[in-house]
Amino acid sequence: MTPMKEIGECLVTAGDNDYFFRPSFVNMMRIGEPQQIVQAFYDLHGGDMTELFRRAIEVYGLVPGWIYELVLKPHFQANTNAISAAMDVMQACCDADITRLIGCLVQSKKNEGALLYRPGVMPLEDMIVIAQSLITHGIIGKAKVRQLQRHDTGKTTTEFSAFEYISAARNHFNMSRSEAEQLSMTEFQLLIAAKYPEQKGYTRQEYDSESDAFFARRARRLAKSA
Repeated sequence: MTPMKEIGECLVTAGDNDYFFRPSFVNMMRIGEPQQIVQAFYDLHGGDMTELFRRAIEVYGLVPGWIYELVLKPHFQANTNAISAAMDVMQACCDADITRLIGCLVQSKKNEGALLYRPGVMPLEDMIVIAQSLITHGIIGKAKVRQLQRHDTGKTTTEFSAFEYISAARNHFNMSRSEAEQLSMTEFQLLIAAKYPEQKGYTRQEYDSESDAFFARRARRLAKSA
């Protein structure tokens, strides 16, 4: 199956096995409850491990082996949920069992109640990057469409209801439930933009730019009349 990268799908090959990932609404629901979906997004984008990988790539251009060994140590894993979130997101987006690819969490023999990460064949930093991309396409969207200022509330949310978007897709596009469930947020945004191309109004950037220009013109008029 050929993945449509524009809407977040991807294909990972490991040995003789191909793993297909689709960040659809129904697969986002497999991550957990609405609050758990948002928590997974936060863990992937705001955790200690994610920040460490980002800084390492900025400095070295890659993640050095010593950093990779560091994050596998129990004392570091105890302070981050990024590994668990990456595993949950990737497994939710793939119909096959991907344990060989992403590894698994096992009970620590030395620290009761703690879980240790047993790696799969995929490097940990690749898991984080792929999981970040999947969940971003799945719940936020990466379509290059105009976001009107009146829709840009600036409010944060603690949950993501995939079912609401499934219902909206069925209503807007006359889709069956099974068709709507397979949409990613990116694809949903592209379909909305295609169906309603003539939405009038400013984006946040356009609004701010026009507002600045207005006050600059007024300041010039006041200066001339003074």
